[in-house]
Formats: sequence, C-alpha cells, structure tokens
Amino acid sequence: MTGTPVTGAPVTGTMTTGNDGPAGRRVMLLVAHTGRADALRVSRVLVSRLAAVGIGVRVLEPEAAELSCPAADVVPVSPAAAAGAEMVLVVGGDGTLLRAAELARPARVPLLGVNLGHVGFLAEAEPDDLSAAVACVAARRYSVEERMTVEVAVRVNGEQLAATWALNEASVEKAARERMLELVIEVDGRPLSRWGCDGVVFATPTGSTAYAFSAGGPVVWPEVEALLMVPISAHALFAGPMVVSPRSVLAAEVIGAIGGQVPASSGPAGQPTGPRAVEVHSLSAHPETAGGVLWCDGRRMVELPPGSRVEVRRGNLPVLLARLPAAADAAAASGGAEVRPGAPFTDRLVAKFGLPVAGWRGLPGDRVRTGETGTDETVTWEPGGHA
Repeated sequence: MTGTPVTGAPVTGTMTTGNDGPAGRRVMLLVAHTGRADALRVSRVLVSRLAAVGIGVRVLEPEAAELSCPAADVVPVSPAAAAGAEMVLVVGGDGTLLRAAELARPARVPLLGVNLGHVGFLAEAEPDDLSAAVACVAARRYSVEERMTVEVAVRVNGEQLAATWALNEASVEKAARERMLELVIEVDGRPLSRWGCDGVVFATPTGSTAYAFSAGGPVVWPEVEALLMVPISAHALFAGPMVVSPRSVLAAEVIGAIGGQVPASSGPAGQPTGPRAVEVHSLSAHPETAGGVLWCDGRRMVELPPGSRVEVRRGNLPVLLARLPAAADAAAASGGAEVRPGAPFTDRLVAKFGLPVAGWRGLPGDRVRTGETGTDETVTWEPGGHA
C-alpha cells in the first residue's frame, strides 16, 4: 500500500500492495455465505472474472464443495488462509464480513464486501456493481481505510479468564431472560454508576450502526475516534448512551442477576465458539449469584460468573476495509434506495435506513440550476450521486 492509513481515514489514489502471491502473482481470498443461492452465483462469477484477468483466488475448505470453482485454490480455515493475499473478498452480509475479518485482521489484509444482506453497512459493492468492482480491483484502483477495533479481557479475582476482540461491539448481557443483570460501570478506573439492566454495549464507531444503534446509541461517523457505551434497558436515572475518549478503558463488573426464578441447570444457550472463547463453570441457580454472558460481534461468547470483570479498550490491530472509487456517472444511481461504490457515509445512512430527503436543495449555488426558460429547477438528489 502506498502510505500508512490513518484510523478511519481513507488512503486515496491507486494502491500498490505488497501482498502479491508467489512469483508476483496476485491472489485474493474469497469468503462467501454458502447458504444462499445468490451468494454462490455471485461468487462463481467473481472467481471467473478475476481468473480472466490473471488474479488467483483462494476459497476456504468448508465452502469449496458448494462454491464449485475449479479455478480456485482450496485452503484450510486458519490464520494462514489470508496470509500473502492482496484482499479478502466477501460475498454475503455484514455477518459474513465479520467472519472474514477474523482471517483478514491478523494478516493485515483489507476486506471488500459484496452485499447480499439486508443492511450491509460494512460492504462496499452491490451485486449490480460486480463488473465495475472487478475492474477497479484489477487496476488496483481502491483505497484502504482502518477501522478501530476493541480488545476485551475478562478477569475473575484478578486472574484473566479470556481475551478476545471485536470490530463492532462487545456486549455484556444477562444470562436469564426473566431477570435483570446487576452491573457496576467503570470509566478509566473510576466507578460511574450501578445499573439493573439487560446489559451494556461497548461499541466502536463502526459498530454504532449495529447493536448499539438498536439499543438507542448515537450514530458515529467512522472517521471519529471514540468508544461508545450504551446501556440496554437500564433501570436507572443516569443511564444514557455515552461517547468517551478512544484512550479510555471501560469496564463492567458483574455483581449478579436479580429477580425471577432460574432452573438449576440454566445458563446461556449454546457453547463458546471461536479460538479465544473460554468456557467457564455453569452458573448457579441462586437469584443473587447468577451471572451474564459476553458476546463479541455476535460470534465469540464467554460466560461471566458473578464477580467477573469485563475490560474494554481500543485495539492495537485495526480491521482494514477496501473502498472503491465513486461511480464516474453519479446519475447511474436510481430508485433512491441504492448506494453506489465510494459513496459518502451520509449517503450510506440515507440509503440503508431509507431516510426521507425529499425537498433537499443543497448548498447555495448548487441547490438550483436554471433551465432554458430562465426559471429555477429543483435538483433531484440520489444516494451516491449529486445533481
């Protein structure tokens, strides 16, 4: 890459990466949502078009049979899967991209998503943009931006029980549906408040449009350096969402759960997943000693017995996202619900949430244009474009 990316800020211009494969051959890793027929179709087209321009593609071993791409190399799911690749291509929704981030982050390889999900804030291209996206990748016409991550540690009596990370958020949640979780929240080593709640979300700016947004948190632009703390249904006077310094260390101490009745064998459903999830002892049935559960990006889970302490701080290793240049023909955007590659974050918000913008006329000098009759005409705005 030319230059060193700054957190949240794109490095623009033609990219020259140092992650070419053997003998200078360019290689991409493809991660796909193989449970969807449209993802399989798009993935096969993507492999074919990249092969046609001399770019090799790797696919993951568990996905290879369903993808059925003879031109692709099959690699096992391991930290080495993305090593030496120029980019990780993701075909699916944000959930698939979060899964791919586990492979791309340690290899310092950027992710480029083709969105097939419902919202797709992290994805860059839509299936209709596939030809243009392949052309930009082939010509190395893309920028790379860093997205802040968080590192999460779980301690009990001073002993570290688990260590993991998240791109979107780390959420501390109650283990029993019918009971509140009792937490003491801490910022920079000082207690802030005690909440009876359903939990708390510690989010990055990237995650501000995910779980934190659903819990009532603010939308934070990706280039802003900050950490978010959003309580979930807290029964307290002081329990609003908070935005703190990226240098802060946030913590939640699990006192226990209150109210309700829990069977003797109850606990969070399912087993811990991911290489860093740590299984702990089953939670007690006593209403004063039941604990909670930690989820990171909805993928990595750690049980939290009473007395657990969850610490969240800015991660040292960001996730890299590839960004394509803005569409040359802005008028190509149509329907008011589509966002083109390279669109500003504001346009993404409007398109993804279907926000009403009818009547917008822009800045003075740009908001109207004069027709042949000399009268002002209203400029039509479309996501990803301009008048």
